[in-house]
Amino acid sequence: MTATDETGIKKNLPVVLSIAIFMQMLDSTILNTSLPAIARDFGESSLNMQNAIIAYVLTLAVFMPVSGFLADKYGTRRVFIFAVTLFAIGSLLCGFSRNLSHLVIARIIQGVGGSLMTPVAKLALIRTFPKKELVQAMNYAIIPALIGPILGPLVGGYMVDYLSWHWIFLINIPISVVGLFMSLRYLPDYHSRVIDFDLKGFLIFAAASLLLSVAVEMFSEAHNVTPILLMVVIGFILIYFYFKHSHTDNNPIFPFSLFQVRTFRLGILGNLATRLGISSVSLLVPLMIQIAYGKSAVISGWLIAPMAFTAIFGKSFVIPILNRYGYRKTLMVNTAVIGFIICLFAIPGSGAPVGWFLPLVAALGFFNSIQFTSMNTISIADLRDYQNSSGNSLISVNQQLAIGFGVSFGLIVLRSFESTVEGIHTAFRYTFLVMGVTTILSGLLFRRLHISDGKNLRTES
Repeated sequence: MTATDETGIKKNLPVVLSIAIFMQMLDSTILNTSLPAIARDFGESSLNMQNAIIAYVLTLAVFMPVSGFLADKYGTRRVFIFAVTLFAIGSLLCGFSRNLSHLVIARIIQGVGGSLMTPVAKLALIRTFPKKELVQAMNYAIIPALIGPILGPLVGGYMVDYLSWHWIFLINIPISVVGLFMSLRYLPDYHSRVIDFDLKGFLIFAAASLLLSVAVEMFSEAHNVTPILLMVVIGFILIYFYFKHSHTDNNPIFPFSLFQVRTFRLGILGNLATRLGISSVSLLVPLMIQIAYGKSAVISGWLIAPMAFTAIFGKSFVIPILNRYGYRKTLMVNTAVIGFIICLFAIPGSGAPVGWFLPLVAALGFFNSIQFTSMNTISIADLRDYQNSSGNSLISVNQQLAIGFGVSFGLIVLRSFESTVEGIHTAFRYTFLVMGVTTILSGLLFRRLHISDGKNLRTES
């Protein structure tokens, strides 16, 4: 590989990853505002249409754990091209679905592609960039992870209103073509030593992910929480069995040695804990604007849109902040700031103008940007080369579950206050206080980091 080729790869590989993340995150949320229109066309109830969302999310949860093994065995470029092609085919089939069964099958195909796209592209990025360049590369590549869930409902709503629901899927085709073209040219084809696939470990972990994901997706529509709690308990029991399995198997899909890496362990736990509060905001704010303030879905979508723009703006501050203060102080302080901002959403009364929320939403996007880059990079800071594939896959699964848990936790708290306080607006205010305090407390996890942790990721000022 010539120096020119290497420069081109380093310049464009983060773009390949950002395309993959954008398509995956957009499709996880864009369907939400389109379900009533699709239901009318199919002659189905809107509640039944939830199956199309659940099918996609569950497929991601089941197949993400195997992404690292497939990349090692068949090569990052080949697997990524396969994943994007499958995602595009699934999107095309979704757009031409004639009934709910067709749509669910198409969403499963789309989900298999989506489950491999992001982890494989991220793995190629990790293997391409030296540690000191990794934060900068990852910093801009994960912007779509911040803006996708925000723009998804907004874009979906406009497409349904002014075009048709078919376009929320067909829009993926040109994006996929760009991703394929760039991957053929700029995605390195990394292979690793191939060893036997841990089928038993995969089945145990996939079953756990499946149960936990089903529980998360079913909660929002459930009237009886007992079976959901049972699924959660069984899911965590299966995770416990997986940990026992990882001690004894010669080649577990997620080796136990991963959890002996302190920065990886704290990154995983911190991601899970902080997203309980953070992930709920993108759901709770639009809900509050529509239910408590009586505004339209379009207005609520535009009110939360500034979060995407300030997230992009915040990227230019991440590296200087990490270089100056280090990961420990940055994550502790930044998590507390995010929690405080979430608490501030509880201040405006029911008669306050909704524009009051704009500066809060904008500030939250800025600090979320710092948070996610810091958490994602500290998780891989001390992984050895042979741990990158499995560690990266587990990080992807953890983030997928953490977002779902955060949304469900927010709904649980909101429902509990609905039945105990007077007025829906008051219930929202108390919910934001709980989410904010939870986020502040989650920052205590980062006290376990050492001052020098992540030093190998810092760039020279």
